[in-house]
Amino acid sequence: MQNSALSHLVCSQTGTRYDADVVQGVSAVGMPLLARYDLERVAATVTPADLAGRPPTLWRYREVLPVRDEANIVSMGEGMTPLVPLPSYGAAIGVPRLLMKDEGLIPTGTFKARGAAVGVSRAAELGVKGVAMPTNGNAGAAWAAYAARAGLRSLIAMPVDAPAITRAECVAAGAELYLVDGLIGDAGKLVNAAVAGRQGYQEVSTLKEPYRLEGKKTMGYEIAEQLGWRLPDVILYPAGGGVGLIGIHKAIQELRELGWIEGGMPRLVAVQAEGCAPIVRAFESGALTSTAFPDAHTVAFGITVPKALGDFLVLEAVRATEGTAIAVSDAELLEEQQQLALREGTFICPEGAACMAAAKRLRESGWLRPDDRTVVLNTGMGLKYPETVNVDVPTLSIDSRIPHTAAG
Repeated sequence: MQNSALSHLVCSQTGTRYDADVVQGVSAVGMPLLARYDLERVAATVTPADLAGRPPTLWRYREVLPVRDEANIVSMGEGMTPLVPLPSYGAAIGVPRLLMKDEGLIPTGTFKARGAAVGVSRAAELGVKGVAMPTNGNAGAAWAAYAARAGLRSLIAMPVDAPAITRAECVAAGAELYLVDGLIGDAGKLVNAAVAGRQGYQEVSTLKEPYRLEGKKTMGYEIAEQLGWRLPDVILYPAGGGVGLIGIHKAIQELRELGWIEGGMPRLVAVQAEGCAPIVRAFESGALTSTAFPDAHTVAFGITVPKALGDFLVLEAVRATEGTAIAVSDAELLEEQQQLALREGTFICPEGAACMAAAKRLRESGWLRPDDRTVVLNTGMGLKYPETVNVDVPTLSIDSRIPHTAAG
């Protein structure tokens, strides 16, 4: 097995170099650290053809992932989720070449498993004994599950309004779980204070450790590989902390440096909800960073992040690719969640549905062209959000009859 080509870490703001083989948090100026690899070595020793025979998990890209020793990989088979054509729904909204990267079909039911698999594996390799994080639910569930598999402890704090199923997932995996009467930022402050007094724990909040991003970036590698090492014209991503979008942008840059793809960059679209749209506001005003969004609230709870640490990286990715940022209403995303299920039979999470609503809106405005090959990231399965569907059906007594003709 080829080893990881991880060489060092750099501060995303100053470019200062950091040692990758000790436990790291943020840089000295409080900014995220980014992993760097010896891509020249990778390009000289690996080709896309070499990947074809590897197992269909994210670890097929092991040379550009940070885990040094294969024995330290903690895996449940995550990665290589399908790129599903949506012919009926796509035609209905005027985007016939619409594809969905379905992250609902991954361990723990959301794309959070990617970051957890790589982050926990690397934490265990570096000697960490426990991981601690605030979460809007799904990330905590994923990190708790992978920590359990690695034999690590996990400390999770989530808003009391987070999806109930994610509480159960944390408890089932043996996490030390706390509910917080506030938002994720409030939970983050409590976790940060707790970790300061706990030996052997690492805070793994969004972008406060370097390797969750590396797991998320594999979505970009997979999209390219699944399209025959070509890129789509547009990628829409539901942005809360924005790690997936930052990761896809990083993956595309690495792929170009490796010489594995040709052509231009896809236009990246950051999608938010109108009830929590700090990055959209910053994009529209031309700002380099966002301002904390007041009274944040949306049914797409996973993207309820009033102020993201990596907001400037999201904005850089969107602007560098001539993309855009757009906010949709809860009513719009719930309508598209239902329309997608009716036309394609797939029940997606509200965050993914926000991207469908955004694609529809962008096509109506002309920003999205009818011949654009467009990929939407569905970041989780709808089964985790049963409350987003209004179920109003008859209950029959045992001696009643079901009508001979179908209702509706």
